[in-house]
Amino acid sequence: MHSLNELKVAVVGLGYVGLPLAVEFSKHRPVVGFDINNARISALREGRDVTLEISDEELAAATGMKFTSDIAEMKACNVYIATVPTPIDDYKRPDLRPLIGASETIGSVLKKNDMVIYESTVYPGATEEECVPVLERMSGLKFNVDFFVGYSPERINPGDKTHRVTDIKKVTSGSTPEIAELVDQLYSQIIVAGTHKASSIRVAEAAKVIENTQRDVNIALINELSIIFNKMGIDTESVLQAAGTKWNFLPFRPGLVGGHCIGVDPYYLTHKAQAIGYHPEIILAGRRLNDSMGGYVAAQLVKAMTKRQIGVSGARVLIMGLTFKENCPDLRNTRVVDIVAELREYGVEVDVYDPWVSKEEARQEYNLDPIEHPAKGIYDATILAVAHSRFLELGADAIRVFGKAQHVLYDLKYLLPAGASDLRL
Repeated sequence: MHSLNELKVAVVGLGYVGLPLAVEFSKHRPVVGFDINNARISALREGRDVTLEISDEELAAATGMKFTSDIAEMKACNVYIATVPTPIDDYKRPDLRPLIGASETIGSVLKKNDMVIYESTVYPGATEEECVPVLERMSGLKFNVDFFVGYSPERINPGDKTHRVTDIKKVTSGSTPEIAELVDQLYSQIIVAGTHKASSIRVAEAAKVIENTQRDVNIALINELSIIFNKMGIDTESVLQAAGTKWNFLPFRPGLVGGHCIGVDPYYLTHKAQAIGYHPEIILAGRRLNDSMGGYVAAQLVKAMTKRQIGVSGARVLIMGLTFKENCPDLRNTRVVDIVAELREYGVEVDVYDPWVSKEEARQEYNLDPIEHPAKGIYDATILAVAHSRFLELGADAIRVFGKAQHVLYDLKYLLPAGASDLRL
């Protein structure tokens, strides 16, 4: 077991989670940043972060960082932090392939007394049941004898320049009491907000996976209320503002639930629950409702167009926003694509406009070709799907210019003042 001052860190996976973490650690000790994406490494070496989480100035100042896609360059390290995605597959099952791949990579360079820390969201037990056997197989070493493991779940909020990695309290854990203390000390060097040392790795895994499960269920409740209030002709936002005057009313809003966390993490917990013989009712009901919102939005728009005698088949609709959340380029698991698919089923021609997104990534991930800028006066309807500040700055009048004289403006995100749009969620 190494002392704190002896720790040499390698961060495996330089995405939204890994890069900010690596940059912060590099302020205190030399860090090797590893990623299998050669284009990503090249861009970082040139001082560019395409995720926009780290500025060019911050990258230039990270002199303690070494970016590489060469596994051999991690051999001098003794702490390996895995920050790779944990998505779901087409059947809503956990896809651990990136995590297993990272474990194989780390296991190939693992040495006696080294430590591996996982940050990826998983179900309780996954670190020790799925990852540790891979580390043992690849290295030939024995867990908790020759090498040790920690778990400290990521809490990155993409696009948020206020709550950054150092400003969010960090949960830590380790495979032995001594390792738990060392992991906690390591993160305490960079986390200004402080740390919380969990009693075990499984507790830390469970704590992470329920964070977004709780948010998912709460949003599902508000989505269901929105559907009910729409049927009653009551404005949902007005109801929520009124209810929000009580101090303990939670400020959730209806909407699409995508991204790499809220729309994914609950399936990790339900997968494990079903594996141990329990069928979760509330969590899966919330998931079903939230996953259905794209279809509901499309149906609401079609009804509004029909009431205005706007022909639906062959109509042109502009969707403003494609990312899963505002003011960031992150397209992972965006549910805006559900609206696109549903409208196309109605025979609608859909244009997607989002100044934040990479066209190449949109094509690769969703076979979508976002437009450069909307033309004026050609759309039968416009959907404000993402609350980008650029859209807010445009205002309702400028957005309506894209529509025909007779059109529908649907504000999913309450971005515009009440009465400025024709339809709200």
